Formats: sequence, structure tokens, C-alpha cells
Amino acid sequence: MPQLEEFCYQDGKRLRCGYTTGSCAAAAAKAAATMLLLGHRVSKVTLETPAGITLELPVENAQWDASHASCGVRKDAGDDPDVTHGLLIQAQVSFIPGEGIVLDGGPGVGRVTQPGLECPVGQAAINRVPRQMILDAVADVAAPLELSCGLRVLICVPQGEAVAKRTFNPRLGIVGGISILGTSGIVKPMSEEALAESICLEIRQRAAKGERELLLAPGNYGGDFLSHTLGIPMGRAVFFSNFLGQALDCARQCGILRILLVGHIGKLIKVAAGVMNTHSHWADSRLEVLTAHAAMAGIDACTARQLMGCATTDAALKILEEKKLLRAVMESVMERISFHLAQRVGQEFPIEAIVFSKEWGILGVTPGAREMAEHFQ
Repeated sequence: MPQLEEFCYQDGKRLRCGYTTGSCAAAAAKAAATMLLLGHRVSKVTLETPAGITLELPVENAQWDASHASCGVRKDAGDDPDVTHGLLIQAQVSFIPGEGIVLDGGPGVGRVTQPGLECPVGQAAINRVPRQMILDAVADVAAPLELSCGLRVLICVPQGEAVAKRTFNPRLGIVGGISILGTSGIVKPMSEEALAESICLEIRQRAAKGERELLLAPGNYGGDFLSHTLGIPMGRAVFFSNFLGQALDCARQCGILRILLVGHIGKLIKVAAGVMNTHSHWADSRLEVLTAHAAMAGIDACTARQLMGCATTDAALKILEEKKLLRAVMESVMERISFHLAQRVGQEFPIEAIVFSKEWGILGVTPGAREMAEHFQ
């Protein structure tokens, strides 16, 4: 398997980057479309990733006839400990009546069975960015040809169902295989210690430049919400991944005077229980916390069992909304988030929080959060 010559450095180690299942699927689809529409075998395919890095990937298992073509690209996770490393991601492109490009997942690609995920129930677990990458890759080949029919793209992972058992997919209600993922197209390996240190380094750098007000968000969802909903430039935020506690400790040590925390309910609900590392392998208390606060708001035992059985926080929020308890529950949750944040920073300076979801928008705010958000705007 040819290796991507992109590297990052962590803990003094030189670590090799890889590429995502989304990049593999897009490259395989582009190769298959090229063979079907242009009629010649493809041994390598070039793909521009959202990260701006151009990949040249070898094609495996190439087959085609007059009606369909199939190609595979093998996943390379670099030095990241990824269970999908080495999997063959296969794409089949075929002609269909009508027009446009139809994308679906086949064997080895998971199918969403519960609400609240990025993909709707019943749809293949191909996330938004890789979905667009695949469609764009096929469209690049097809657009100049003015086809009189449509194209169907089917993504398959021959070993995906077995490997998915070692992921969180079964717990999330994604059955039958892995998810096709990736926001940048590139996998950057990083140890937890190194990632936490890199976050603290950014905070220290900002403090050294005289910044005394800090905007914190977990990652891409928080960044998108900042820019699109709150009108705050994404560059104002420090992304703390799962390491909220370390980020707050570092901010306190650096003399930060106030903090605004903005994050998705799936991450920040854990803070209401005092959990300051939000990665699921440290604590996955999302539904337990929501159910406890719902119990205080007066839900019955049957509804409590429903909440505990949800795959995602968004699914639980839907139940609370139906019971007309969402506002009361979130007010209670925000009180505890405010308490634990203040405890972590020693109550030495203001720290506010805004909690949102992609489906429900702003779910809860601490008392001074809106005013602080206006200041960052």
C-alpha cells in the first residue's frame, strides 16, 4: 500500500498521516465512473481533499462492462490506531434511468436505524462531507459528457460488517457495517497527551499576545454554530476536542479573565455531571444525565426508560419536547453546567456556556452567556 508523505510531530515523534474512508470512497467512485464513462482501465486516481492535500491513490479490483464499473481503494490510516486501517473501500457506478447521481451504501456500509445522527433513519451511514466528496468526484467525470441518463453509486466495504463490531456503531443504532467518515479527507494521528498539550499551547500563545477573554468550542460542530448562528468568526475559538478540563486549567493558569463555552448537547451534557473529559471512553453519561434531570422535572418511569433507551441526545430531546419538558430539563441542566464550570476555574472569573444541537438550535444558556456572546461578535 503506497503511503501518504504527510507528517505531523507529537511528543517528539514523527507521525505519518493517512486518509479517511471518505477519501477512499470518493477516489474509488471517481475511478469507477472514469472506467464506465470513458471506457478504459484506471490504475491510479487523483483526488483533491477538503484539507487541500491532493491524493494519488492506487486502484484495486477494477472491473467493468457496458452497464457498470467497480473499483476499490484501500484505507491507510497512517500512524493513527484506526480499526478501519487496511480495509478495501469499493465503489460501483452504473447507469440508471432519469438524470443526476444517486448514492447509497451496500454490504459493509452501516445503515442508520435510530434518529439523531447526521444521516437520516434508513439512509446509509455516509456522512455529509464524504457524501459530497463522492458526488463531486463522479460529477467531475460525468459533467463534460452530457449524459442522457443518471448514475447510481454504491459504496461497499467487504469486511465492514465484521470491523464495525469493534466501533461505536452498534451502540449508535448503525447496523450492518462501518460509517464512511471524514471532514478533511486526511487522518492526522495524535496521542491524547499530545492533543491536550497542543490545546494548552494555543491558549498560552493567545495569553502571551495579551488576550484575556477566551472562547472555547469542542470542534467542527461548535465552530460551525459559532459562525453560522452566533455570527462569531470561527478563528476566535480555541477547539478543545474532549479536553475541557485541561483547557480550563490552562486558562486559569494563564490569567484568562472570562470564558465563553459553546458546544453541542452531546458533549456538554456530560459537564452537568462534572465530567471534564468528554470522550466516550472516559464517560458516556449523556442519557443518564438527561434522564436524571427529566426525573426532577416530573417524568414517569416509562418515559425514563424511553430516554435511557435512546441512541443519541437528539432522540432524547425529541421525547422531552413531546412531553413539554424540554425547557424545564435544559434549565436544570444549565444550572449544573454553570456550577461545575465555576468549580473547575475556582470561581475566580466569569465562565458562561451555550448548549445547542443541530436540530433544535440553542437549547440552554447560562445567565450571562448571551451578553458575553454579543461581546465576542
